[in-house]
Amino acid sequence: MKLKILPLIVTACLSAGASELAQKNTLTLDGARRAIVAAVAQAHQNHAGAVIAIVDDGGNLMALERVDGTFAAGANISIGKARTAALFQKPTKTFEEIIGKGRTAMVALNDFTPLQGGVPIVVDGQIVGAIGVSGAANAQQDEELAMTAAAAVSRGSKQVTYFDAAQVRAGFDKGSVLFNRGESYMVHASRREKPGMAEIHTQDADIVYVLDGTATLVTGGTATDAKVTESDELRGSAIEGGQTQTLQKGDVIIIPAGVPHWFKEVSNPFLYYVVKAR
Repeated sequence: MKLKILPLIVTACLSAGASELAQKNTLTLDGARRAIVAAVAQAHQNHAGAVIAIVDDGGNLMALERVDGTFAAGANISIGKARTAALFQKPTKTFEEIIGKGRTAMVALNDFTPLQGGVPIVVDGQIVGAIGVSGAANAQQDEELAMTAAAAVSRGSKQVTYFDAAQVRAGFDKGSVLFNRGESYMVHASRREKPGMAEIHTQDADIVYVLDGTATLVTGGTATDAKVTESDELRGSAIEGGQTQTLQKGDVIIIPAGVPHWFKEVSNPFLYYVVKAR
């Protein structure tokens, strides 16, 4: 297991290529503290009390803070809201509204606090924890504080990535992945010196920008003798039918997920950026 430590989350990359394992973001204590700070600052601006609870994606308490003057029972209520939002992966307002419309049987669920003010924390499409707030001026303000805190974590986890010219040239010299954002997107510095196999990416769209050289690209049609080569990827020897497109420097082409494509002919070298997006 390789761990990449970020300021607010830990990203665990487990056995790349093994379809039964997935990348997972985990909320850190620094991330929980950032959420607390954001919520407390907003509570002070509102001249209101609040108890803020932060839990991980399993509903385990990570941090708790009570603004001076907030009623003591708010601690247990905020923890309950946070746990409910994390374990059910929805804002607690959703359940309060469902029960208010008559589905009262839901209140019999164990460890369930269907009161507005619990919000999941989402980073790169993954729920990494949740925030529960109680004790503000009203239920709507509880939720607003929770949303402010959740946004502080999501915003703080985003980092700008820079590659200098030497790194980019080195990438194109051999053809390599410049940047990998797990299941969200990847950036390839791609190099071809000869035609390739027909490809089908069942989950990824390819956004291609031609840097140098020319190529004949066939898209659509049917891949000949297509076989699964890795998770969400198929390869074939060629494409029957389809549309033929000549690519040259400066061209951009977008190939949606599931569409067969084949570099039938290429110059040596043919250099192009590929952004893979889901």
